[in-house]
Amino acid sequence: MANVYYEKDAPIDALKGKKVAVIGYGSQGHAHSQNLRDSGIEVVVAELEGTDNFKLAIEHKFEPTDIKTAMNGAALIIVTLPDEVQGVIYEKQIAPNLAAGQTLGFCHGFNIHFKYIVPPKDTNIVMIAPKGPGHLVRSEYEKGGGVPCLIAVEQDASGDAKNIALAWANGIGGARAGIIETTYKEETETDLFGEQVVLCGGLSALIKAGFDTLVEAGYQPEIAYFECMHETKLIVDLMYQGGLNYMRYSVSNTAEYGDLSRGPRIVNDQTRAEMKKILGEITSGAFAKEWIEEYKGGMKNFNALYEKDSKSKLEVVGRKLRKMMKWIKSKEV
Repeated sequence: MANVYYEKDAPIDALKGKKVAVIGYGSQGHAHSQNLRDSGIEVVVAELEGTDNFKLAIEHKFEPTDIKTAMNGAALIIVTLPDEVQGVIYEKQIAPNLAAGQTLGFCHGFNIHFKYIVPPKDTNIVMIAPKGPGHLVRSEYEKGGGVPCLIAVEQDASGDAKNIALAWANGIGGARAGIIETTYKEETETDLFGEQVVLCGGLSALIKAGFDTLVEAGYQPEIAYFECMHETKLIVDLMYQGGLNYMRYSVSNTAEYGDLSRGPRIVNDQTRAEMKKILGEITSGAFAKEWIEEYKGGMKNFNALYEKDSKSKLEVVGRKLRKMMKWIKSKEV
């Protein structure tokens, strides 16, 4: 079993009276900045002037500045930029301003684990990865709670890297819910696998295939949308609350029997073999290399795949149906 730390194990004293720099004021950045500030920590935000995130930081009573200024004298530097841009920003703006003894913090291990960022040996490298999006990290903190976090220490140059990371997790509310110990390798590889095989890639492909199968068989696309896309949330919410057992308890006996007897025919040995292949691409670094090269090459394949899906019948029908359901507060891109 993994080690789990709570407030008593994660004193915030390690950051008291010290400066924390947050680089990027996006989804995670805005939550970490505000929560740490509300926990009594001095926070300086680095963000590009003129951007929406820059304006949002000002709205939240910060005075966003450049990376060099934010980093100067900071005990902890939290990098919350997108994976694909971190390497370039590190080389050009972070590395030249990094001082011995400072702690570099990340919310995801991608660039450190796959060595697109290789900090000097005299700096600490830690990670606090909340298991939820930034808006939830912020809203739960404001309610007096917190989102569980993962903690990892990749490099401990000062001897107190873990204490600094625990204080960071405490400061954003994570210690209220629990901080689970892991490694950069484990967090990175399981996160990518979950996204590709289950949460994003696997689920979206399953929904699309189910929808297409019904429509091609002559059923109305509106009905297929409700059965294969819309009702997914109802089932996932039950799983979220009580796992597979609670979901099965909550649905009809017919649905439960169909689940138990037919599910293994969809996710079969061939599917599992492909899952293992994808995991191999992740652990070897092949996916990371492919993604960074895709970004550097102008995202042509990415944009083509995105455009194709955004114009699919599933999405077209969905946009129309979501307008009928005012309670879901439809968000169209």
